[in-house]
Amino acid sequence: MKRMLLVFAALPLLLLAPLTSFAAPTTLPDFTAIVQKYGNTVVNVRADITKPSPFFNGPQGQQGQAQVPDIFRFFGIPVPQQPTGPEEEISMGSGFIISPDGYILTNDHVVDGASKITVTLNDRKIYTAKLVGADAMYDIALLKINATNLPAVQIGNSSVLQPGQWVLAIGEPFGLTNTVTAGIISAVGRNLGRQDQPYTPFIQTDVPINRGNSGGPLFNMDGQVIGINSQIFSNTGGYMGVSFSIPINVAMDVVQQLKTKGYVTRGMIGVYIQPVTPGLAKGMGLERVEGALIARVEPDSPAQKAGLRSGDIILQFNGQPVYNATDLPAMVSLLPPGKVVPVVVMRDGKQQSFQVRIEAAPHGNSGMAQMERMLTGNSLGLTVRDLSAGERQQMDLKSGEGVEVTTATGPARGAGLQQGDVILQVGQQRVGSVAAFESAVKPYSKPGQVAVLLVRRGKFSQFVAVEIPRGKDAGR
Repeated sequence: MKRMLLVFAALPLLLLAPLTSFAAPTTLPDFTAIVQKYGNTVVNVRADITKPSPFFNGPQGQQGQAQVPDIFRFFGIPVPQQPTGPEEEISMGSGFIISPDGYILTNDHVVDGASKITVTLNDRKIYTAKLVGADAMYDIALLKINATNLPAVQIGNSSVLQPGQWVLAIGEPFGLTNTVTAGIISAVGRNLGRQDQPYTPFIQTDVPINRGNSGGPLFNMDGQVIGINSQIFSNTGGYMGVSFSIPINVAMDVVQQLKTKGYVTRGMIGVYIQPVTPGLAKGMGLERVEGALIARVEPDSPAQKAGLRSGDIILQFNGQPVYNATDLPAMVSLLPPGKVVPVVVMRDGKQQSFQVRIEAAPHGNSGMAQMERMLTGNSLGLTVRDLSAGERQQMDLKSGEGVEVTTATGPARGAGLQQGDVILQVGQQRVGSVAAFESAVKPYSKPGQVAVLLVRRGKFSQFVAVEIPRGKDAGR
C-alpha cells in the first residue's frame, strides 16, 4: 500500500516538469554595448532661422505648418500673439557623424532656411557647420564641420529590414542630450502619400520619437545605422507609437550625389496619377481596388514613348505590385535614369505589359514644382474636396461656397496652408467645387507666378500668396 502511494505521489511532479521548462523567461535585448560604442557619434544641431510672420496667427488661429520647426509636420500649433513682422526662430534637432573628417547627416527640415548652423558634440565641443547640400523631397541635409578623428557610425543596409526586428534611436528629444529609446520595426516601405515626402519609402517603427529627435540615427542590433528619424503622426504633438525613419540606403545615395554634383537626381516617367476608387475599379474591370490610375501622360515623356496612355491603371512597376497610387512615386524616383523597367497596366479590362525607360526628373525648385504637379495635378501642391450642405451650414458659408483642402504640399505648404483649410477664392474667381478650383488654378503653372487665395481657417479668413518656386541649381 505504501508503494502505491509513492507512485501516485510522484505523478504530479512528472507532469509539472515540462511545464516548468516551457515557462522559462526569455531574455530581452540589451542595447548597452551599442550606446557605449556609438553614443558619441550623435550630435545636437541648432539652426538660427529668420522667418516671415506666421500665416493665421490670430487669437484663435494656428501657426502654419511651414513655420513649425523640427518634426511637427502634420498639425498646427496655437500661437496667442498677433504677427509683428519677421521672427527669429531656433530649430533644434539631432544629427550623426558619418565620417571621421566631420561630415554629419540630419534632416533638411531641421536646418531649412538657416542663417547659421551650430553643431554640439557629445563631449560638449561646439562647431559652426557648413551646409554642403540638402534635398527637401527626401528631407536630408549634409553638414560639414572643421574637425578630424571624430567617432563615426557604421552604415548598415536598410533593404534587408523586416517588421518585428528590434531597433534603437539615439537623439536629443526636447534638448535632452543623448536620449536612448527602443522598439521594433512596424513596417517597411511605408508611403505617407501626398501629404509629405511622397518619394520616400519610410521605415515605420514604434520607437518613441519626439521633438528634437529629427535627424538622429536609427540603429539595428548590430550597431549599424539603418535609418534617419524624421517624422511622427500625432494629434497632440507627443509620441503616439507611430514614427517614421528615412532608409539609410536612400540617405547615403543622396549624400553621394550632394558631394559630387550638389543636387539629387530622381527618376521619372511623366504621368499624372490619381487613386483608384471602388467605383473606378468596378467600372474598369478590376477585381480589387488597387493600382495607380494615369490621369494624364506628359507629351514626349518616357510613358508616352512606351505607349502608356490616360485611363491605364498601373498594377505592377518593375516587378513590384502597385497597391495604391501613393506607392508609385517612390518606386519611380529611386530608379536611375536610363534603366528600362517592365510596367503592367489594366486597359479595357485586360492586362498589358510595356517597357519604360526611366528619365531624370528636373532638379531644384522647378523640379519640385513639376513633381508636386504630378501628384496633385497643379503647381500649387493642393488637392481639395467638395463640401456638403451640412458642412457649409456649420461653417456659416453660403450654398456653393468654398472647397476644403485635403492635401497641402510644396508651395502651398510653404505658404502655411494645411489640411482642413477652406479655399473661398483663387485670384478673382470664387470657387465652390473641385471642378471650379481646378479651372481657377490651371493658369498658375510657370515658376515665379503667384496665386492669391482667400482662405478660411476656423472663423477667420485671410488672403494668402502662394508662389510657384523658380528654378535653382541647388537640390533643395
